[in-house]
Amino acid sequence: MNDWPDGWTGDRRERSNRYGRGSAGAQPEGARAMPHVQPRGVPQQSQGYDRGHEPGYDSGYNTGQVYGSPAGGGGRDGYGGRDGYGGPPPGAPRGPRQAPDWRRRIKVGALTLVVVVLAVSIGTYFWADGKLKREVDLSKVIERPESGDGTNYLIVGSDSREGMSAEEKKKLHTGSAEGKRTDSMMILHDGSNGPTLISLPRDSNVTIPSFVGSESGKTFPSTGRQTKLNAAYAEDGPELLVRTVEFNTGLHIDHYVEIGFAGFANIVDAIGGVELDIPKAFKDKKSGADFQAGTQTLDGEQALAFVRTRYAFANSDLDRTKNQQKFLAALAAQTATPGTILNPFAFYPTMGAGLDTLIVDKDMSLWSLGQMFFAMKGVTGGDGTSMNMPISGSVGGNLLWDKAKVKELVNQLNNDEKVTVSGN
Repeated sequence: MNDWPDGWTGDRRERSNRYGRGSAGAQPEGARAMPHVQPRGVPQQSQGYDRGHEPGYDSGYNTGQVYGSPAGGGGRDGYGGRDGYGGPPPGAPRGPRQAPDWRRRIKVGALTLVVVVLAVSIGTYFWADGKLKREVDLSKVIERPESGDGTNYLIVGSDSREGMSAEEKKKLHTGSAEGKRTDSMMILHDGSNGPTLISLPRDSNVTIPSFVGSESGKTFPSTGRQTKLNAAYAEDGPELLVRTVEFNTGLHIDHYVEIGFAGFANIVDAIGGVELDIPKAFKDKKSGADFQAGTQTLDGEQALAFVRTRYAFANSDLDRTKNQQKFLAALAAQTATPGTILNPFAFYPTMGAGLDTLIVDKDMSLWSLGQMFFAMKGVTGGDGTSMNMPISGSVGGNLLWDKAKVKELVNQLNNDEKVTVSGN
């Protein structure tokens, strides 16, 4: 009896051997008509046990995806990846490298440079500002004249020996006197018609006006006492000196700047000396000066001797003030150069040497100090003027100012006009 449905004939074993299970041949008809295609990059499957018929197993080779084609995955240079499953074949050429973005690199470099320069500038500002000794209070000066156009600086070189060792005092021929006195005094006017530098001889005959003591706060009325200008500083310091200069000239002093012996010499040494043309040889035992005629470079010791010498000259203090003006202008001209300002190995020692011993008024800013310095440089730049206070004679060894010329000079300075008054 045949239990198989109609159409199923023959031996069961024979039917099963024809094409698997239930087929009429060794292979299905479609399989015999379609040759097997091995996908590129896919390893040859084993001819043994076919795991593809296990439930839930996915071999990855039955998806129809053709590995290695550009559509098959986002690998580098059109290949799927760097391994054998989609990577470039051995020896395959790589695509061209992307050109560097120079515009972006330049922008980043410029921004970095700006940040560095800004950081250094800010750091330098606070470093220098911290060194300024703002010890002079001009608010204590009473009965002051009205301010004019431009800015007026009173520049004082004192004979202070503060901080100097016995060996330095001997080397610089400063002596060992206690306290300090003014060794030189100048008014620097900085205006639109060029800078004007006016030396005030220390032996100038002046009237001491009424003033308020800088330490005591006590008011001292004027008695009409006349004395040398440098005596005002010795009596009550910078505040009385400013008060005396303003009273005897009628010129408002905006800022006060003072430097001592040691600071002056250290600045000169810090910039490697100052080149100066000395027209005539001279010696002075008291200052230590011993100079031959001609162009030469002065170190700190020689520079101090040069600006302090008075007894070697016929006009004594008047000739000395001219040498002081000449030297200070040369010092400023040789310091305010790119070689000093842009070179940190020269700039910081120079700034440090000057600021360590510089005494200024409480309202002095670094900006104002810088303007003063460049105005000093401009004195010899063609538009500047340097002169002594006009003198009309002497009394008791003191120099008398020419009152008419002084009044005309002060009017020109207050109006910021070109100075036409001549001095001695």
